[in-house]
Amino acid sequence: MPAFRPVRLRSILLAMGAVLLICSVYLYWTPTTATASVVPSTAFEVPLAERQNAFWKALKPILERNAPNCPPPARTGDAGAIPFNATTPNDRPDLIEIPAEDRTAMQEAHEKFIREVKESRKLRPVHTPGSKGLVSTAGASYLPVFLSSLRMLRRKGSNLPVEVYMKDSGEYEKRICQKILPELNARCLVLSEIVGDNAIEHYQLKIFAVLFSSFEQILWMDADCFPLDKPELLLETEPFTSSGLVTWPDFWASSASPAYFEVSKQTVLSMSARQSSETGVFLVSKKTHLRTLLLAAYYNYYGPSHYFRLLSQGGPGEGDKETFLQAASALGEPFYAVSERVQAIGHPKENGEISGSAMAQSDPIEDYALTSEGIWRVQDESAGKPPRVFFVHAHYPKFNPGEHVFGESWETKPTLKPDGSLGRAWIAPDDIMQRMGYDVEKEYWEEIKWVSCNLENEFRSWKDIQGICQRVENYWQTVFAEPHDDDPKFTNDA
Repeated sequence: MPAFRPVRLRSILLAMGAVLLICSVYLYWTPTTATASVVPSTAFEVPLAERQNAFWKALKPILERNAPNCPPPARTGDAGAIPFNATTPNDRPDLIEIPAEDRTAMQEAHEKFIREVKESRKLRPVHTPGSKGLVSTAGASYLPVFLSSLRMLRRKGSNLPVEVYMKDSGEYEKRICQKILPELNARCLVLSEIVGDNAIEHYQLKIFAVLFSSFEQILWMDADCFPLDKPELLLETEPFTSSGLVTWPDFWASSASPAYFEVSKQTVLSMSARQSSETGVFLVSKKTHLRTLLLAAYYNYYGPSHYFRLLSQGGPGEGDKETFLQAASALGEPFYAVSERVQAIGHPKENGEISGSAMAQSDPIEDYALTSEGIWRVQDESAGKPPRVFFVHAHYPKFNPGEHVFGESWETKPTLKPDGSLGRAWIAPDDIMQRMGYDVEKEYWEEIKWVSCNLENEFRSWKDIQGICQRVENYWQTVFAEPHDDDPKFTNDA
C-alpha cells in the first residue's frame, strides 16, 4: 500500500475549499443593478395562475364549511329608497323575518368563518408585495364601455397596470385581450379558469376579481367609471395611507337590517352615521385588509341566498354594494367612507330636479382635509368649500353606442334634448359642472369616438350592428365640433 502523502491531502483540501467558495459565491451573490434591471421582478415567483388556484383551493372549503346552515331569511317588504339625513335620521327599517334558531345558526357560522380564515395557514394571498393596479370586470356589452373608460384613465396620465376579469371563456375576446388591451398596459383574466364554471355570478364577480388580482394596493373601477385625474394620487395620500380602505357614498341611507348587526355581533348603527355605499369605485389594500375582503367574499358567496337581503332589505341596488364596508366594520378594521354626497349629473327637469345619467364622486383627499378639521358638509353644506369631482360613474344608460345611448326619449336617452334634437348628456347642475373643472363630457366622447371608429368590427357584441362609427361621428359633429350657447361654461377649463 502506498505511503500517505501530505501534499496530496493538501491538494484535496485546497480543491474542496475552492469548490465551497464558488458555491458560496453562487448562492449569496446578488446581481448588479444593471443586470437586475433586465430581469422581471417576478422571474422567480410562482406563476399567478398557480397562486390563484392554490388560494381558491384553500378558501372554497372554508366558505362551504361555514354555510349559514338555515333557510334564507324572509323579507316582509322593500326598504325602498330612504333619503340620507345626517341630522334628523329615519328609523332603521326592520323587514327581515328570521327565527331565533336561524339567527343563532347564522351568527355561529359567521363567527366560525372569521376564526378559520384567521387561523388558516393555507390561505396565502396571491398579490405581489408592493404592487399597485386597477381591477375591473367587463365582458359582452360592457367591454366597449370599459375600453372608453380605460382610455380616459390613460388620458389622465395614469400608468397603473390594469387587470380586467371576465366571468368565463365565452366573454373572452381574443383580439381585444391579446392586441388592444396590452397596448394600454391592461390584460384579461378569466375567473372560471380559477373557480370553475357557474361558481359565481354577476354581483359576486367583483370581490373575487379583487381577491385573485396580482396587486396589493387596488383601485377598483366598474367598467362604466373613469377618473378626472391620476388615481395614483389617491393611493399615495391620506385617507388611504392610514385607513387601507376608502369607499364612496350612494344617494341613499343604509338599509342594513337589525338582524345583520345581530348576526355579525355589532351594535345597530344609527341611520345618520353614514350613507349606503356605491362601490363603482373603491380603494383597498390587501396587505392591511385581506380579512375584510375574505369576509366580503363570504357575504357575496352567500349573498343571493342570505346576505344581500340582510344588508339592503330591498333598498336600491341590492347586491354586493354593502359587503365591503360592512365586512371591515364587523372585523373592527379601519376604513374611510367619503362623506361628501354623491351628485347626479344630467338634464334639469321642470320641477328643478335632475334627470341623471351619471354620478359624480368627490376627491377623498379634499374630503378628508375637511373632515379631519371637523368640517362635515353632509351636515351643513355651507361649512366649507366642496371637494372637486374625482370620478364619474356613467351608469344610466351605459355609454355604449351599440346600444341605448341614442334614442327617442330625452328622459332615458341622455344624448337628446327635451325637443328631441341631439344634445349633451351632462349640462346640470351648474355647481357640479364647475367642480368637474373642465369639459369632461367632451373628452369622454372623444374616447368613445376613438373606440367606435377604430374597433367597430372588433367587439363581439357589435357584430350585427351597422353604422356605429358613423352615428358617433354625426353626434360628435353636431354636439361638440362647434360651441353652442347651452354648453357648460368652465372658469378653470383644463
